[in-house]
Amino acid sequence: MASVVLSEAEKVYIVHGVQEDLRVDGRGCEDYRCAEVETDVVSNTSGSARVKLGETDILVGIKAEMGTPKLDKPDEGYLEFFVDCSSNSPELEGRGGEELGTDIANTLYRVFSCENSVDLKSLCINPKEHCWVLYVDVLLLECGGNIFDAISIAVKAALFNTRIPKVRVLEDEEGTKEIELSDDPYDCIRLNVDEVPCIVTLSKIGYRHVVDATLQEEACSLASLLISVTSKGAITSMKKVGKGSLDPESIFEMMETGQRVGKSLHIALQKILDEEENLGTSRPKVGFLG
Repeated sequence: MASVVLSEAEKVYIVHGVQEDLRVDGRGCEDYRCAEVETDVVSNTSGSARVKLGETDILVGIKAEMGTPKLDKPDEGYLEFFVDCSSNSPELEGRGGEELGTDIANTLYRVFSCENSVDLKSLCINPKEHCWVLYVDVLLLECGGNIFDAISIAVKAALFNTRIPKVRVLEDEEGTKEIELSDDPYDCIRLNVDEVPCIVTLSKIGYRHVVDATLQEEACSLASLLISVTSKGAITSMKKVGKGSLDPESIFEMMETGQRVGKSLHIALQKILDEEENLGTSRPKVGFLG
């Protein structure tokens, strides 16, 4: 993961500020940076979104393609995640970027392994034979800290924007089944993203923890806790990263903070998505792909 080199004096300045609930950029310990969210930014996808959180820039595109259900879940569709870390950072070139991409993809698989995160049964067309497969492509354009949270926000926004064509299964006299795709581009199904979790990363700095850490703050943190939280505040998964250790009391405090901050994050994100949806085709394109 991209990182910055800080002097001891800079680290002391950041750590002491966090202890006083005053970070370098003026935020409190539980405050996110200003986020820019834009959906429907890539034309040849079923759904897409771009999220800029501070200096972190994420682009997500989702493509719905017809496939065969998995053997252990014959009446469900499924999601596939691919992560490309083509950041400007030299540390993310070659093997470093591949390892980070694999780590992010595995984290997303774990987050979405929760049974109710996405209604996979609605993606089934014909049990055991045909289903929709959602290929979720994540592109890390720029790394400015807290990439897991930014990616989870972008994935939820892209799923909200995804439109899957309606299909009908026709059967002839001989029992042969055919798939008929609707010709109407507006005749589509939308995914319910109410239970899609967002990741809240809490970084331990000194004796306190912060959300949405910058690269400089990440350099002062030895351990972080990634918590996936639903809009109702339910924790679906947790993952500890970093070389440092976390004591049980700190973990419980971080979980409580993650639930509280996660609910607020979902409310703010859904408000933005609904407002953009209501604008329809009249909304201005403000992203770099506008």
